[in-house]
Amino acid sequence: MKISIHPLFLLLLLSIVLYGDIAFYTVIIVSLLFHELGHFIAAKLVGAHITQCKIVPYGGEMTIKDEMRLSYNQLIIIALGGPLATCIGIFVSVFLPPMLSERLIEVQLFILAINLIPIWPLDGGRIFCYSLLKWRPFSKIFEFYLTASFYLLTVIIIVLLYLLPQSLSLTIIGLFLWTKVIGDWKFRKYRSAFEKIVMNRLT
Repeated sequence: MKISIHPLFLLLLLSIVLYGDIAFYTVIIVSLLFHELGHFIAAKLVGAHITQCKIVPYGGEMTIKDEMRLSYNQLIIIALGGPLATCIGIFVSVFLPPMLSERLIEVQLFILAINLIPIWPLDGGRIFCYSLLKWRPFSKIFEFYLTASFYLLTVIIIVLLYLLPQSLSLTIIGLFLWTKVIGDWKFRKYRSAFEKIVMNRLT
């Protein structure tokens, strides 16, 4: 599996270093890798093959071979893997020396809180969207979810821009998610057609 780092993540770390320290930088990297390990283990458990992991501002993105051929149950389990790993990390951190545990718990709670927001493409958004599609397999649900995520992120980014420079880190994350939603929106017709024609699971 190939591991890479998105340039925007480096910008995020730079903004953190300017207001923090190198130790905090290390804690963030370790916490993100542990989060992605959860996704990796979950993917292996459902038989998915991961080809790449990219560390991005809000966590990580895993490239799964033939992802659209996986069932919604498999996709939900993979999405749950990261938050579950982070919860385990928080539990383990409680038993570490206070100086280290406080930083670890702080960072992991932040990662957990961000990833559980029900906005695409965050883990919370994927879990909620795949659950909706499993319950009601209509292609319009995916399009509606992307649209709702786009407008919600737009409002959030406007608020964060108003709060700069204190909100610099969150603004970077928001802008990255915003571009991801736009990219998935452009690809939505191909995804819906594949699931409907090849997978025969959308109506």
